[in-house]
Amino acid sequence: MTKNDYLKLLVEDIHSTTVATIGADGHPQTRAIDMMLWDEQGVYFLTAKGKAFYTQLMEQRYIALPATKDKLAISLRGRVKNIGSEKLDEIFEKNVYMQSIYPGDTRSALEVFCLYEAEGEYFDISDPSHIVRDSITIGKTVREGPGYYVGKGCTGCKLCYSVCPQKCIAITKKPVVIDQHHCLHCGRCVEACPEQVIEKRF
Repeated sequence: MTKNDYLKLLVEDIHSTTVATIGADGHPQTRAIDMMLWDEQGVYFLTAKGKAFYTQLMEQRYIALPATKDKLAISLRGRVKNIGSEKLDEIFEKNVYMQSIYPGDTRSALEVFCLYEAEGEYFDISDPSHIVRDSITIGKTVREGPGYYVGKGCTGCKLCYSVCPQKCIAITKKPVVIDQHHCLHCGRCVEACPEQVIEKRF
């Protein structure tokens, strides 16, 4: 799937997420926030200017969010920016329930934020014996995803494959290759490798 597929899934299918910032006491703080819109620029949500959440967003300009539904999960962490009332009318048109929460001109209490630069992952365990994982980036150069990678010095002993829960290691090549789209990131391959040539990248 593409970045846009993941953003569409996040906004239109999952919709409700948990967003984390740092509270005034210096500890993580979470709240339930609906993701309202998405486009090529990122993901949009809103909050009222009188809330502590608004203050945290304006000061920190950074969030982390997990979202799950039916054994699918999307997690993102990155930079947010305040775009004021831009897209506010569009949000109310596409999310009709907001019109009852903030009727008429009371929507002026709200401002829109855009998650415009972020990275994260998609994780699907709907088929437990064949999980799917993928990296997601918004507004950034795509980089090699996190995971476990086999380096030079691999002898092709296949011990990593023998302990892999998903059997997602191609052992016909040397060095062997871990399929990042099906890896659980459990680390058993690292423990089993006699040459210690499997590198953890996060």
